[in-house]
Amino acid sequence: MFGRLTPMVKGLLIVNVGVYLIGTFTQSSSFNINTLIALYPIDSEYFYPYQFFTYMFGHSLRGWGHILFNMIGLIVFGGFLENFWGSNRFLVFYLGTGIGAAVIYASINFIGSQSFESKVTDYQLNPSPEAFTKIILDESRIAYRQWYEFIESYEENPNNPRYIAESKEMLRALAMQKSRSSMVGASGAIYGLLMACALLFPNMTIMLLIPPIPVKMKWLALILGGIAVYSSFERSPGDNVAHLAHLGGMVFAYIMIMFWRKSGTDYR
Repeated sequence: MFGRLTPMVKGLLIVNVGVYLIGTFTQSSSFNINTLIALYPIDSEYFYPYQFFTYMFGHSLRGWGHILFNMIGLIVFGGFLENFWGSNRFLVFYLGTGIGAAVIYASINFIGSQSFESKVTDYQLNPSPEAFTKIILDESRIAYRQWYEFIESYEENPNNPRYIAESKEMLRALAMQKSRSSMVGASGAIYGLLMACALLFPNMTIMLLIPPIPVKMKWLALILGGIAVYSSFERSPGDNVAHLAHLGGMVFAYIMIMFWRKSGTDYR
């Protein structure tokens, strides 16, 4: 699975690991590099356009699993593609899918954010336990589990001014939490590399690490893409993975490959 590191893959590996180490060594201080490079919602006061580029070089500092699996993907899939395309074309594709994944992710989140704000505005005018519960279920199943006892009490006292006021405050807090949420990681670009390998070398077999079984590239892309689609709509409690970015990377990779083919560029 692992061969000689290609030049551009090696450079990207150094940058990603370097940023991660800086974050690890400084996270106990007031400085957190991820707050500078992460991608925030585009309607948030913390958003800047450069984040579409910088977010892909940061990774979660809560453990090494996030960066480990992304860097394994970079080495494996990136190595195939750099050898096939050359370093310059590979870098264009890597950065393009990473930025494309971020644009798709941020756009869908923006649409969801506008819908959420509309629901909150309507609720401020016509509060009720049913409306409150529906908003929480639609927007955050995790929040529903956290606020289950309050929702039960609110349903028993639907006209109590205290519960109405608290429910409005909870929705404002949830809106603030959403505006401060951010995304880091190379996963969008890595899923883009996976899609490219599946399109260019569909019947190539690679050996997985966990479980250690051989699988064709086309089936691996189909399985991981299916998981990304399912997880985007059925998020489980505690799931902080940006599945939409994974899916966005695959979609943008497909668009780039199809564009190159139709333009007559000899990149298969």
